[in-house]
Amino acid sequence: GIVGVFGYGGGVIGRYCDQPEKFPGVAHFHTVRVAQPSGKYYSADYLRQLCDIWDLRGSGLTNMHGSTGDIVLLGTQTPQLEEIFFELTHNLNTDLGGSGSNLRTPESCLGKSRCEFACYDSQAACYELTMEYQDELHRPAFPYKFKFKFDACPNGCVASIARSDFSVIGTWKDDIKIDAEAVKAYVAGEFEPNAGAHSGRDWGKFDIEAEVVNRCPSKCMKWDGSKLSIDNKECVRCMHCINTMPRALHIGDERGASILCGAKAPILDGAQMGSLLVPFVAAEEPFDEINEVVEKI
Repeated sequence: GIVGVFGYGGGVIGRYCDQPEKFPGVAHFHTVRVAQPSGKYYSADYLRQLCDIWDLRGSGLTNMHGSTGDIVLLGTQTPQLEEIFFELTHNLNTDLGGSGSNLRTPESCLGKSRCEFACYDSQAACYELTMEYQDELHRPAFPYKFKFKFDACPNGCVASIARSDFSVIGTWKDDIKIDAEAVKAYVAGEFEPNAGAHSGRDWGKFDIEAEVVNRCPSKCMKWDGSKLSIDNKECVRCMHCINTMPRALHIGDERGASILCGAKAPILDGAQMGSLLVPFVAAEEPFDEINEVVEKI
C-alpha cells in the first residue's frame, strides 16, 4: 500500500485528503484493520484498552465490524501508525488484519462455543488457517484479494456463501433427526415456533403445513395430520424446518463441511453466491483436507 507499518504490506489503508491545506485536521485519515478474535468474543477490559489506544492515537471512530470482519479503526495520521502497531502487538497481543490485494482476515461464526447446530468447529478452523497463512495475510503476494469465511452450519451467520472467495459451511451427510412427539407438541401449540423469536404479536395458531412443509424449497417434507416425514435425499439443508421447530428437528450426526468458491458482490451486477466445489469434508483438526484445497487454488 501507499502507507503501512514496517515489515507489513497489509493492515493499513492509506487515505489522504486532496485539499490538505484547507482541511489540515484530516490531511491524513488512514484506516487500520485489526484482526478480530475468532467468533468475535471480547472482554470489556480488552475493548476499553482498544478504545483508549484509538482515543489517543486516532479519531475515535470505529467500525465493529467491517464487512471483511476486522475491527476497523477509522482515521489516523502516518506518524501514529508504528505507535498503534506497537501498542496492539505488545500490550494487547493483537495483530493487524489483511487489506489490499492479499489474503484478508479470516472470519468465523460462534460455532461450537454456543450453537447447537454447529457441524464443525468453525473457530478452530478459522484460527488454524489464520496461523497457516500469516505471510499471505501481511505480505501481499497475490494480484487480488482472497477471503476465507467459516460458517459452522447452513444458517450462515457470517454469510460466507455471499461474502468470501473460499467459503466453508457446516453440513451433515445423514438424516435430519425427528422427535415425533415434539412435532405433535408444536402442532398442538405447546411449544412456541422459532423458539419464541417472533412472539411479539399474535400470529395465530401454528400451521405446520403453511409454516414448515410448504416453505421447504425442495418440497421434501410431508405432514399427514399425525406424522412428519422427510425425504432426506432431496433435502438442501436450508435449515428452515430446524429453525422453526428446534425441539422437534435436529441436524444429523455425520457432520462436516462443504467448501464453496467464487462469491463476489459486483456493484452493477449484484451479488453472486459461491459455487459448491467440495460437497463434504470431515473438517476435523488440523483441517488438512481444507488446507489441501486452498493450496491447489
